[in-house]
This record gives sequence, structure tokens and C-alpha cells, in this order.
Amino acid sequence: MRVPVVTPVGAALLALFEFAGKLAIFTAQGVRHSVMPPFYPRLILSQMIEIGFYSLPVVGLTMLFTGMVLALQSHSGFSVGGEGTIATVVIWGITRELGPVLAGLMVAGRIGAAMAAEIGTMRVTEQIDALTTMSADPFKYLVAPRLIAGLLMLPLLVAIGDVIGVLGGWLAAIYQLGFNPSTYLKSSWDAFEMRGFVSGMVKATAFGFLVALMGCYHGYNSKGGAKGVGQATTNAVVSASILILLFNYIITTLFFGF
Repeated sequence: MRVPVVTPVGAALLALFEFAGKLAIFTAQGVRHSVMPPFYPRLILSQMIEIGFYSLPVVGLTMLFTGMVLALQSHSGFSVGGEGTIATVVIWGITRELGPVLAGLMVAGRIGAAMAAEIGTMRVTEQIDALTTMSADPFKYLVAPRLIAGLLMLPLLVAIGDVIGVLGGWLAAIYQLGFNPSTYLKSSWDAFEMRGFVSGMVKATAFGFLVALMGCYHGYNSKGGAKGVGQATTNAVVSASILILLFNYIITTLFFGF
């Protein structure tokens, strides 16, 4: 006799293990094809433009207003804080946490969904099967270029976003809080830490890989026509966002938790 409470828990655990196993195999195949020739520079460049160039406006605007709000909120929270305190909070917050996390989430919402929709449509319309029939490895043409582009472009996006976010904090501090521009800039430079910046770049690299991986995985394994493609798109964004937050904690612990 089955226990009603245990049955759904067991089914959920089995589904989780099945998903983890399939994802691990998919990741291993994607990484292998990403590091072994032949490579397709044109496909990689196309994905780099799609991920990097076309995501720059949304990432830039997000970081600009985040830096401005962070400066204003810091000034409100630290009533005795001057240029040094506000500048430190802004540059630490942007380079260590908000820059990579917000950029990763924005790219996940834009690129992860697009990857899942594109590859998912190819799956349900049997274009991926056609590639296999023509002896063309789908991982080489569809997965590897996106993984490589995600690894390369998200750190660049985050580096630019960090500069824009610090600029936003500077604008808010100068024009709304009345701080001295040169003093605030000096305080920002003094507060800059290479370890914090490097941790942000490591996070950006991991997040870029995760966004591309989730978009490719859910699109590649989608089924059920248009409804399945829509579900794959949703799953790609949700899973990428959860993994970004999880790995943000793990990497932060590795850099600052000991």
C-alpha cells in the first residue's frame, strides 16, 4: 500500500535526479564540443554580438539607475556618511554583487529566453533531426557557439556595467546630494578593491555559461509543439535565474567567506 504523502515526494526526488543527470550529460557534451575543434568563428561571432552588443543597452540602463539609487539609499541609511562612505558602498555593491547579478539576470531574461525559443523551435520542427541526418553535430552548430559567446561576453558586459553603475552613483552624489566631485572620485578610487572586482568577473563568467547552458538545454529538450517551446522558454529563464543566485552565494563564500 502506497503512502499518499511519500509518493509525490519520491516522484519529485526522482524527477530531480533525472533532471540533474540529463543536465550533467548535456553540460559535459557542450563543454567537450566547445574546447575541441573544429570551431566555427562566424557562428561564435554572431552569438557574441547577440549576447554582448544587443544586451548592452538594457544592462547599461539597469546599472546606471542601480548606481544612482544605491547612492541615494546609502546616504539615507548612513546619515553621518560623507563622500567616503557613500563611494565605498556604491563601488563595493556594484563590483562585488549588483553588477554581475543584475547583468546576469537581465541577460537571462533576454538571451536565455531567446536561445530556448530558437533552439526549441528547431527541435519541434525537426530541424535538429535534419542536422543529425546530414552528419552535422547539433552541439557544434547550436550549443558550443552559444556557450563560448556567453563565457566571453558577460564578463565584458559586467565590466562596462560596473563603470556605468559607478558613474550613476557619482551623478546622484554630485547633482542630488551636493558632494564634491573630485573628493567623491578620490574616495571611489581608494575604495576600489581588486579582489572584489575579480570576484565579480568570476561570477560574470560563471553566469554567462549558466545562462547559455540553460537556454540551450531547455530548448534542445523541448517537445510538444508551440506550447512546449513556450514552456522551455519559461524554464530556461527561471532555472538560469535560480542558478545565478545559487552560484552567486557559492562564489561569494569562496572569496569572502573564509
